[in-house]
Parts: sequence; structure tokens; C-alpha cells
Amino acid sequence: MKPRSRRALSAWGFTLSLAGCSIGPAYQKPALEIPAAFRATPATAAQAWPKTDWWRGFGSPDLDLLIDQARSGSFDIEAAIARVQQADEQVRISGSPLLPTATGSTSASWSRSTTRISGLPGNKAFETRTYSLGPDVSYEIDFWGRIRATQQSAEASAMYSRFDQQTVALTTLTSVATTWFQALALQDRIDVARRNQADADYILGAIRARQDAGTASLLDVSQQEALVAGIRAEIPGLQSQLEQQVNALGILIGRPPEAINVRPGTLNSLDLPEVTPGLPSEVLLRRPDVASAEAQLIAANADIRAARANFFPQITLSGSGGWQNVALATLFGPTSLFASASATATQTIFDNGLKRGQYEQAVGRYRELLADYRKAVIQAFTDVDNAMSEYRLATEQERLEREAVATAQRAADIARAQVLAGTSDIVTALQAQTTLFGDLDQLAQVRLSRFQALVSLYKALGGGWAEDDVKSPPSTIFHGVL
Repeated sequence: MKPRSRRALSAWGFTLSLAGCSIGPAYQKPALEIPAAFRATPATAAQAWPKTDWWRGFGSPDLDLLIDQARSGSFDIEAAIARVQQADEQVRISGSPLLPTATGSTSASWSRSTTRISGLPGNKAFETRTYSLGPDVSYEIDFWGRIRATQQSAEASAMYSRFDQQTVALTTLTSVATTWFQALALQDRIDVARRNQADADYILGAIRARQDAGTASLLDVSQQEALVAGIRAEIPGLQSQLEQQVNALGILIGRPPEAINVRPGTLNSLDLPEVTPGLPSEVLLRRPDVASAEAQLIAANADIRAARANFFPQITLSGSGGWQNVALATLFGPTSLFASASATATQTIFDNGLKRGQYEQAVGRYRELLADYRKAVIQAFTDVDNAMSEYRLATEQERLEREAVATAQRAADIARAQVLAGTSDIVTALQAQTTLFGDLDQLAQVRLSRFQALVSLYKALGGGWAEDDVKSPPSTIFHGVL
């Protein structure tokens, strides 16, 4: 090998060995204020994290069916999956410059010209034919780590899209459960209203009988008729709300309202599975929204490194080779071989603050996402505490409301018996009925609040999600040769 060639190869090797150097701050996990325990959970409480199929704990086959339909047909989940695909392809795009770009080219040219030669009669024609075939190779040396930082930003963004897809799925599934429970509660309230109407109609009949006997007045009858009419007027409004909740399920599962075949039953037949969180630090590993916020932060950190690398020269190597000849028959002969190589370094001298602005913009974006990440962490703790408190208090409220219903039921039974016996006035019976009917309706609403609080707790705890279950985006280094 000639000394000049040897020196050239040594220079190339030295340059390539320095490729991939990174200029900029490496990502460091931000310092966070993590409490030792949740305020709403006793320190001695046993952990009971949600399972990935947490909805099955309610014991509702209809809910299981709706959840399965939502997982396969939700438009929001489908769109989130498509965003994951886009992010993965962006990783491929960003990582493609890490390997040389090779293109093949072939050409054939022909030209003819005529000229007059002094001393010779007429014009002389000249024809030229040229044939060439060979590859061209170009490679930008990532000396400052700009390309690698851009690829790492794309990889972090791809992870964000995965975490975001899990957040969308969790939100969709909890929305299905909440909507279904609202439909069940409305059906319970309709059933309560119909039972109340039947009971009020029965007492109205007794009062009319007393009027016929001369022991009750027209005012007594009118007051009871007003109570019956009021109860009857509530039912259409509740039925309208019920239809709207059932129709809302269509949007969540990706089907038109006419395709929703399930009919609401009752909340009273469902189970309330137990779930309690562990340590606050463990919650951060089970919340896809917290993971997505950190993934955005990692991507922004890589963008800072890429923006800083833009201040330095870009070094590009290029080469070409192949065969070139004036005769196609001898194109691949030894004498037709040719080769060339070049190296260029490009440095911006003046850009009117463009690169500085891009760098400062990347830094500002990182600071914004840092604040968003810390907020997401605090929000996670707040969601768990709120859901735990809401569920505990809703459970206590339901217990107290059941006691109120039992007391009101006894009072209404006594008042009814006295009305039928003619030993009590109608006003007392009306008050007892009104109290009982209001407590029964309130009980249905309080039980719904308890189910909603439990679903909120499942969502606050990540719904059985774990960061380790998410696959990383595809590798980009060898895409060009696979």
C-alpha cells in the first residue's frame, strides 16, 4: 500500500473512532418529593394492587362484554395504536443516517457533432458514446453526536407514544365501567320510582275509600294525587338519562347506538372488590401517564444535545466507483474501473441567531416538560388519596343511608297502617312517604358514588399496568442491512 493511501485510511479510522461523541447534558432523573405513605391509607394496610383485568372483579358479564368490545373497537385506542406506529417509523427515519447511504447509478450518453476540417472536402461527423455503472456512497460522521441524539429523542418519543396508548386505553376502559354503572344506577332509580308510585297509588286508593265513607276530605285525596303525579313525572326524565348513558357506550366501544344490545340491570347484584395501594413510590411505576411525562422529558433532553451539536461542523465522507467506458462490450474490463473519494466539513459562519434560538428553544421546552413531569407525579399521589378518601366516605355514607332507609321504611309502614285504620291524618302519611321515597332514591345514587370511587381508584393505581410490560421501539442501527 502506498504511504499516501495508508495515511488516508488512518485519518478515516481516527475520524470514525471519534464518531458518536456526545456534547450536552446526559439525562438525570429529576429529584422528586415522594411521601412515605398515603394520607388516606393506614400504614399497616395490606397491598392489593389492581389486576390487568380489574373489571372482572365486579362480577358483571355485561361489563366484561363491553370492555372486550372497547378494547377491540374503540376509536381512541385505535388512533393511539396508529400513533405508536408513526413514532416507531420516526425512530427508523431518525436513525437511518447512522449508516452510510448507498445509491446505484447507471448511465449511457451519446452525442454527435459535425465540423469542417481545413483541407478536406465536406463536413466531418464525430460521435461520442459513454457508458458507466457504479455505486455512490455518502456518510455523515456523527462526530458531535447530533444524529445519535436525534435518534434517542425519537426513541423516547416512541416510548411516550406507547405509554400514551396505555393511558388512552385505561381512560377508555374506566369510562366504559363508569358509564355502565351510571346506567345501572339510573335503572335502580327507575325501579325505585315505580315501586314508590305503586305504593303511593295503593295509599291513594285507601284515601279515596275513606272519602267515600266520609272520613277523608277532597283535600286529602288531592294531596295524595299530587304525590303520585310527582313520582310519575320523574320516571320519563330518568328513562331519558338511561337511554343517553346506553347510547354513550356506543362511542366508547366503536359501535352505533343501535348495536348496543345489553340492557341495564341493577348495581345491587354486583360485587365491590377490595383494592389498596402500596407505597407512593410504587405508584409512579404503575401510572402510564407519569411514564409518558418522563419519556417526553428524556426526548427533550436529547433535543438539547442535538441542538448544541449543531454549533459544530458537519463532516461528510463520500465516495463513488464503478466502470466507465466508451464501448458497452468492454464496460467491465479492468481498464474501465474508476474510483473517487472526498471529505467535506461544513460550518455555519452566520445564521442571524438561528442555531442559538433553536438551542434556547430546546432548553425552554425541557423546562416546561420538567414542570409537567413533576406535576404529573404530584397528580398521581393526589388521585390516589382522593379516590381512597372518596371510596371510604362513600362506603360510610351508603351504610348510613341504608340505616336512614330502614328507619323511614318503619315510619312509612306505621303511617300506612294508621291511614288504613283511619287513626292518622293524611299529612303524617304524606310526610312519611316523601321521606322514604327520597331516601330510597338517594341510596341508589350513593351506591353509584361508591362504584365510581372504586373505578377512580383503579384508574389512579394504573389499572394493573406496569412499565416493564411495555416493549421498547425497534432498534435502528441495522435497519439498512436487515
